[in-house]
Amino acid sequence: MLKIIFLVLLSGGLPVAMAMAAAALLYLWWVPSSPPFVVIHRMVSGIDSFPLLAVPFFILAGNLMNTSGITHRIYSYALALVGWLKGGLGHVNVLGSVVFAGMSGTAIADAAGLGTIEIKAMTDHGYDAEFAVGVTAASATLGPIIPPSLPFVIYGMMANVSVGALFLAGILPGVVMALLMMLTVAYFAHQHGWGGDVKLHWPTLLKALMESWVVVAWPLCIWWLVTEAGMQPQATVFIGLLLLFAADKLFHFQAVLPIMTPVLLIGGMSAGVFTPTEGAIAACVWALVLGFLWYRTLHFKLFLKICLDTVETTATVLFIVAAASIFGWLLTSTGITAAISAWVLGVTDQPWQFLLLANVLMLFVGCFLEPTAAITILVPILVPICQQLGIDLVHFGLVMVLNLMIGLLHPPMGMVLFVLARVAKLSVERTTLAILPWLVPLLGSLLLITYVPIISLWLPRLLSS
Repeated sequence: MLKIIFLVLLSGGLPVAMAMAAAALLYLWWVPSSPPFVVIHRMVSGIDSFPLLAVPFFILAGNLMNTSGITHRIYSYALALVGWLKGGLGHVNVLGSVVFAGMSGTAIADAAGLGTIEIKAMTDHGYDAEFAVGVTAASATLGPIIPPSLPFVIYGMMANVSVGALFLAGILPGVVMALLMMLTVAYFAHQHGWGGDVKLHWPTLLKALMESWVVVAWPLCIWWLVTEAGMQPQATVFIGLLLLFAADKLFHFQAVLPIMTPVLLIGGMSAGVFTPTEGAIAACVWALVLGFLWYRTLHFKLFLKICLDTVETTATVLFIVAAASIFGWLLTSTGITAAISAWVLGVTDQPWQFLLLANVLMLFVGCFLEPTAAITILVPILVPICQQLGIDLVHFGLVMVLNLMIGLLHPPMGMVLFVLARVAKLSVERTTLAILPWLVPLLGSLLLITYVPIISLWLPRLLSS
């Protein structure tokens, strides 16, 4: 009865969150096993969670980075590093998304932020609009995979899994996905005879390589000074940041300081300086320092607008979580999740077969539901089965998020699809066809991440040992 009411309301055009809440209320009214005020109680308790405090701060940090000129710096850095390769701007598109993923945490922010710059640049250089849209859509899926990640926060809260471990688990899969996408760009470049889009200028390339070296060497030096030389962590990081700002001023780097956002987050969480929730606040402070004091691209009026946008987005996300909480509770209390688990375990007790079935289900659901709603509905159903089959929940969280990100590229609910169709001024049909070839690297990445769990689990296990 509950599922039928939900599907009827959803097919009637009601938003997902409202359909879930209304279905729960109607079910309790129809089957009076509990008083209707339980709906309000469960919805409030569903968002009364400390990890969820990270949601507004990660959204604010992404909005600050996205509106303070950081996207142009990231584009210039990626162009200097790989723009001279064959199919140069395609590689720039992927690399730019890798960097921007470390600040935004969402696929839609990536598509709307960098996509506007990248698609125009690619079409101006003679690339087909379809190719530009396809590579932008595929690379946007990196947003929630490479930390920080808003879907990881939601999944971690729902599945009772460490958000820090999920962040660490996303790094290597993100690299694998980026490499497969760049190989796809190289294939298209070979097929069409495309060359580089900028001339190989050694001073510019060396400067970009120096920026990359600084990003890698800085945390390693801090780690060595703290663990081997016995220096105080707080003082070492403070001095290191001063040196980092001095180097940025001296060499006029394009994107070292923005790229350091995920480095500081992962480093701080791994060292126990702050929790993932506190790390979201640290990311906001870092973005404010860069926007107001260092680059001076933010002003109070713009900051107020960013805050209002953040409030609107946060309210939407948390309303979905609240509505899904009561819906998930009813699924559990009415025995639906237990029945589904029993049915699945009756079909197969092999983890690899379950993962195959789960992937098909999540890809299908991702085409119809927004990721936050999908996570909050699917976790109570699938996580208990994972626990019975011995599947690592960190690994499964990564598989779930990647499936739902691929779902964002397809109608009828693919938000990335609609954003890019608007940015590129293409019809939804042409945009969908443009994305189809890019399902090959995405589904290839999904298979690798699903059936080679060490890709996801190596870093969390290394840093927790």
